[in-house]
Amino acid sequence: MLEWITANQQIIYIVILMIFVGIEVIGHVPSVLHTPLMSGANAIHGVVIIGSIIVMGKAQPDNYLALILGFLAVIVGTLNVVGGFVVTDRMLKMFRKKSK
Repeated sequence: MLEWITANQQIIYIVILMIFVGIEVIGHVPSVLHTPLMSGANAIHGVVIIGSIIVMGKAQPDNYLALILGFLAVIVGTLNVVGGFVVTDRMLKMFRKKSK
């Protein structure tokens, strides 16, 4: 385990830095902009779906960890994309004129 950590030390530092930068950036987004930004960002998760399908397609049939993680990524990514479109649709309905 210690050998893996020393071999991937730079990647670990980058991930930790990304976590802190992400928290800092998201923490300073005004609440008025939060919903439109998140609904747009959720739609980007289509890339996650495509990547996870590729991982599942290239995984060995006996590599259950890659298959399970790929399947979970497809499910969660799909839920996120659909949720992003639902939130955007609800948000746009708020700005439509109501007919009497």
